[in-house]
Amino acid sequence: MGNPYWLEDEAPRRAHPRHDGRVDVAIVGAGVTGCSAALRLAEAGLSVRVHDQRGVAEGASGRNGGFALRGGATRYDIARETYGADRALGLWQWTERALDRMESLAGDSLARVGSLRLAADEEEREHIRLEFEAMREDGIAAEWIDAAELAPHLVNFHGAIEHPGDGSIQPARFVRGLAVRAAAAGADFREHDRVDDVTALDATHVIVATDGYGHGLVPELADAIWPTRGQVIVSEPLDRVLYDRPHYARQGFDYWQQLPNRRIVLGGFRDVSIMDELTDVEEMTPVIQASLERFMGDLIGEDPRISHRWAGIFGLTQDMLPLVGRVPGRDGLWVAAGYSGHGNVLGFACGELVADAILGDTSSPQLELFDPVRFA
Repeated sequence: MGNPYWLEDEAPRRAHPRHDGRVDVAIVGAGVTGCSAALRLAEAGLSVRVHDQRGVAEGASGRNGGFALRGGATRYDIARETYGADRALGLWQWTERALDRMESLAGDSLARVGSLRLAADEEEREHIRLEFEAMREDGIAAEWIDAAELAPHLVNFHGAIEHPGDGSIQPARFVRGLAVRAAAAGADFREHDRVDDVTALDATHVIVATDGYGHGLVPELADAIWPTRGQVIVSEPLDRVLYDRPHYARQGFDYWQQLPNRRIVLGGFRDVSIMDELTDVEEMTPVIQASLERFMGDLIGEDPRISHRWAGIFGLTQDMLPLVGRVPGRDGLWVAAGYSGHGNVLGFACGELVADAILGDTSSPQLELFDPVRFA
């Protein structure tokens, strides 16, 4: 029961170019960030080698809830106050463009069905109403749904923001597709090849793209990215459709969606034991699994039949922004990680961002916003 549902797809065939000796870029991590960066760099003509202790997409990219959301991990109105109005809007629009690019590459692994951000109580309703109003002020596509307008099976919620541009993604299928494209462009993938010392990689540039995994690979940033565990369960197919898009509530602590085959994918509840979940130990725990099962029963109105359970690790940062750029004081060492649970879109976009910086394009304002020097 510890095998993620997303990884049950058969991995597609890909080319196997080989780059022995020194390469232009070595990438640690064959998840969404590593594969996105590899594709960008290989298509630009650089020699690229990707290392992963597992297979492609078998870390966080195959162990999440399958959400493809615009924006970042911080509530939009808070982002405006914290980062500044221009930066917050720029970040949002940057992720919208990234999601459009993902759609162009995704085939059947991404469906732009939208999402619902639900208020679990009156306090959260006030919070997301402020977020909605800030979005509308800045011209971001969003709609408000009052509690009385929600579907009958959402009767316990107090309102919602509808995000029409968001999506549902089969994350492992998407990332494996990126790897196929990157390999066709010349990237060398070394699966089941653990890296313990980045200085041992024979490369002009090294990108550490492990998000919450590989803690300690970059000691200078060990206190900036906190490994955090997320747990997920999946139901057997239901006999009816209840949820037509990704849903999330309680500031994102609870998140679920119903797949086209009518299975429910549900994750979250790490706040039930929040200090225990600040870990890089990838295992399920009884207290959170029990909480997920109870909530699944509430969502579907019957005792759930569970087919899959798993845990995965993501990287959390203090300011809820990724770290992307040169590692301070380390010549040729780059990082792209720390997505605070929003890695499907941010991870893809940050892979492109760090690749572009290596290629000499430092024009994106996100590089300044995400610069690791802020934690140095």
